[in-house]
Amino acid sequence: MANDHTEAAPAGGANTPPLLDLTIDNITPNTIRINSQSSNARLTYLMARLVTHLHDFARETRLSTDEWMAAIEFLIGCGKICTDVRNEFILLSDVLGLSLLVDNINHPKPPGSTEGSVLGPFHTHDAPTLPNGASMTSDPEGEPMLAVCTVKDTQGRPIPGVTIDIWETDSSGHYDVQHADRDAPSERCVMVSDDQGQFWFRGLKPVSYPIPHDGPVGKLLQMLNRHCWRPAHVHFMFGKEGWDRLITALYIRGDPYETSDAVFGVKKSLVVDLGNVDKEMAKKYGVEEGTWLLKHDFVLTTQEETEKLRDQLATEALQKLGLSLKLVDHLPVPDLD
Repeated sequence: MANDHTEAAPAGGANTPPLLDLTIDNITPNTIRINSQSSNARLTYLMARLVTHLHDFARETRLSTDEWMAAIEFLIGCGKICTDVRNEFILLSDVLGLSLLVDNINHPKPPGSTEGSVLGPFHTHDAPTLPNGASMTSDPEGEPMLAVCTVKDTQGRPIPGVTIDIWETDSSGHYDVQHADRDAPSERCVMVSDDQGQFWFRGLKPVSYPIPHDGPVGKLLQMLNRHCWRPAHVHFMFGKEGWDRLITALYIRGDPYETSDAVFGVKKSLVVDLGNVDKEMAKKYGVEEGTWLLKHDFVLTTQEETEKLRDQLATEALQKLGLSLKLVDHLPVPDLD
């Protein structure tokens, strides 16, 4: 009978350090030593820093066995509630501020360009590609909104052919994937900017809504006495070869959660006012006069611009920390030369 199990690597080896009599004081350097046998310098560095901070956290807090087990059970719970359309781990990253931190590190924005925001757990890959002027909503209860936008570079020149993912909740504050009877995408679409860098679509006036709070992350927020609400917004994700990918959102001014977003996504430059469609625009775009109007000019940066700024900021940050590191593929690794 064939053996279905992958054969394990041989135990030990010529370069494996002896691991005996490990204590509170020496477990960290020994764990780092045995994790440092990979030929991947970046992986070795990441694991070394992860182990260092994780062990220091346990020592600093005098982490109890019960707390350690509660954390393990929490992570197990996050895994169990995940589905193809719900990622509790992204939600956890969001509420801990990690998502925004990682985006800011990897996609720094020079002055005059559009700032990023969090992706969130509800982006999907099944949104239909729609032509300019199309409606991306099937919700009859929401307040109609026309969005008229442009995509330009930092010099004000239009960028044609940019793929734009757009998604928002319905009027009840739920994304389509949160409905058990979902049979097709709604309140989401993909568009492509035209020769003038323009795109426009019909959607709904955004509403504030609670992030999913029936799982481990929601229970954590409750224990921390934090609310689970997000201010009204529309998500956008821009992509084109040669340009830095932009994940962002526009937030409606005056929302009660504008300054206390549960996932830290709001930036002043992304807070916008809604207007109303006048008679001339109504005729031009085929909507009713008085419809809510969202107008915005998005500004992208080239991949080269972003990488240069990212390297500059990384070098400055590492120097401040006094670390002897070099950048390889724009990522720090130990400088052993």
